[in-house]
Amino acid sequence: MLIHNEQLRGLVKDRYTLDEIHWLWDILQSHGVLDFPCLDNGLFPAAVVTAETEYTGYANVWVRDNVHIAHARHFIGQTDVAVRTVRSLMVFFHAQRSRFESIIRGDVDPDDVMNRPHIRFDGRSLGDIDQKWPHAQNDALGYFLWLYCRLARAGHIQVGEAEQEMLWLFPQYFEAIQFWHDQDSGHWEERRKISASSIGAVVAGLRELRLLVEASRPRDVLNLLITSGESALQHILPWECRQPDPAKKRQFDAALLFLIFPLEAVDAAMAGRILGDVSGHLQGDYGIRRYLGDSFWAPDYKQKLAPELRTADVGDDMAVRDALARKDCEAQWCVFDPILSTIYGRQFQSSRDPKLLELQTVYLNRALGQITGDSATVPPWKCPELYYLENGQYVANDATPLLWTQANLMMAIKTMCESATAGNQP
Repeated sequence: MLIHNEQLRGLVKDRYTLDEIHWLWDILQSHGVLDFPCLDNGLFPAAVVTAETEYTGYANVWVRDNVHIAHARHFIGQTDVAVRTVRSLMVFFHAQRSRFESIIRGDVDPDDVMNRPHIRFDGRSLGDIDQKWPHAQNDALGYFLWLYCRLARAGHIQVGEAEQEMLWLFPQYFEAIQFWHDQDSGHWEERRKISASSIGAVVAGLRELRLLVEASRPRDVLNLLITSGESALQHILPWECRQPDPAKKRQFDAALLFLIFPLEAVDAAMAGRILGDVSGHLQGDYGIRRYLGDSFWAPDYKQKLAPELRTADVGDDMAVRDALARKDCEAQWCVFDPILSTIYGRQFQSSRDPKLLELQTVYLNRALGQITGDSATVPPWKCPELYYLENGQYVANDATPLLWTQANLMMAIKTMCESATAGNQP
């Protein structure tokens, strides 16, 4: 078990009591590990940036990251924070309405990704960023639809006429682009392909919309879209992409974990296959790889790429970056271990199988071990985006702290609290 912050070593346990989890939470809070810098409108930047890391662009707002952060806050009982975030995202999508409608009418070419609804934007002005970006990201749109409708169904958001009209543009848009075989850039904003992780996010969003509208809107279109998405998933899963092009074909991708949680878009049998694939093929000592052959933050990344190229748009051409990739040396990410802990924790709470509690604990401890300690490159007590090889040593990259990692860790700790309580019950 790797632990980067030595002050945490005594707090990491093979099994946790409720008091120990509460104490751990208090320690993390006291060191700011779970602090979330927030804009006045309730939106979150992707990461905390400094003058040295401003080049990452992570001071901007991503729809996907904000949905994950908002869901985490709702998950731990801070629903008011989540509602504020998704309401601001709805305001942003109102500003993107013409892009939805132009594609629905067929006035513009959706293959030009700049014509699509934008998923990365200036969080303060809610305006577009004057930069080409791979905005073909169906998963981000599906995530928003999923969380907004879920909060609305629970009565946390009052949906007015304008909001209803905006929500109804989402299925029309998904139909126009035929999302079940649309090539998008997905979670990792890279080469466009037909991705199960994106299709699953859209299916989850459409299912929530169907539950929300009930009899207020015709549901035939929703049923047809959901069926099309489910059929595509049956063909692709447990792979991420089955296209014959070797540059697109991918068997293992950690983004599929999100179809298990939080989206609950796959059944228990498929969840088991995805979990086995991730742990068996993508798990490393420092974190979990996004996929095999990933070139983002490849070894000695900062030495080989100028700052403006490190987080640049590679949606059209990944050749320069992929030339840096080395087998078995992919960056290992920190967003996945806490998600695995949460998944196994929820399974334990349903089955009371002690093996699942053990797995929940292992992955929580791995996530805790990723919190930074003394380092020459990043401050201590932070949740990194990833660890990558620099001069032969794994170090945290510049996107530290990443708010998405913090959000997932927060949910893992909350789930461990629930498991500690359940484990003490007869």
